[in-house]
Amino acid sequence: MSNKPKVYIDGKEGTTGLQIYERLGGREDIELLLIDEDKRKDTEERRKFLNAADLVFLCLPDGAAIEAVSLIENPNTRVIDASTAHRTNSDWTYGFAELLAGQRDKIAAAKRVANPGCHATGFLASAAPLTALGVLPADYPVTCYSITGYSGGGKKMIAEFEREDRSVELEAPAPYAIGLSHKHLPEMQKLAGLDRAPVFVPVLGDYYKGMATTVMLHNHLLKGAPSAQDIHGMLEKYYAGSTFVRVAPFGGESPRLHANTMAGKDWLELIVSGHAEQTIITARFDNLGKGASGAAVQNMNIMLGFDETTGLNV
Repeated sequence: MSNKPKVYIDGKEGTTGLQIYERLGGREDIELLLIDEDKRKDTEERRKFLNAADLVFLCLPDGAAIEAVSLIENPNTRVIDASTAHRTNSDWTYGFAELLAGQRDKIAAAKRVANPGCHATGFLASAAPLTALGVLPADYPVTCYSITGYSGGGKKMIAEFEREDRSVELEAPAPYAIGLSHKHLPEMQKLAGLDRAPVFVPVLGDYYKGMATTVMLHNHLLKGAPSAQDIHGMLEKYYAGSTFVRVAPFGGESPRLHANTMAGKDWLELIVSGHAEQTIITARFDNLGKGASGAAVQNMNIMLGFDETTGLNV
């Protein structure tokens, strides 16, 4: 019998599940459990797999993820949930290892890990350290916009963008969730330690994958009124030595920040720009990488005691 950890992906057919499978398919340090295609929605068959696995990825809608957790009776089965369902649940560990002191150790010990949302990943990479350092006040009126490729919308949106007779309107960037109630807001507020949710607008672009999430700050409202270069120095020190979150030279290396630059990579780049009065911090990353599946595999590596970068493009 194999002593390798048994891993099961519940929801392997969706975008996130397929991406996790791609990162795990060739690995020889785990045993990937594969359900028969015709039984992947059979509750009793899924129950068997969920309880046979050492670690389960849930790549399901929120309601189905909650149901899947209820099917797990094996006390040793560990779970990484890619849905929104458990991200602000205090019984679950937030799966962003670099974000806060001690977070990696919490993930390593956890039975239940909530994988972050893609927009939340970009926002929190900038905002959470500044709150933790006491620079960004909890009552600061934060604003953020996030440009994303269409793959984050799942199979239906991918099909909409890639059909031959698609609407010409899809060629232009499109702000959405303009009711200001995007599903990632609760985790953005909680993990950043803010009194109120940020004013947040995502923008959909006509490209497959990659994100650029930008937080905008008035420096005089920050503790000590730091300049943009001061903030760059703080974040550079905060993430020093980090493999999956790296801080670019001040102002970046180009006058334009292309949102698809990090497509295909599993790490995130922070670019701090601005001057004495104002600062913008842009997180560039792959919405399917550090924004979803790459982060999930990183969390699995941490939980199972593997090298954190195994199977990932860093």
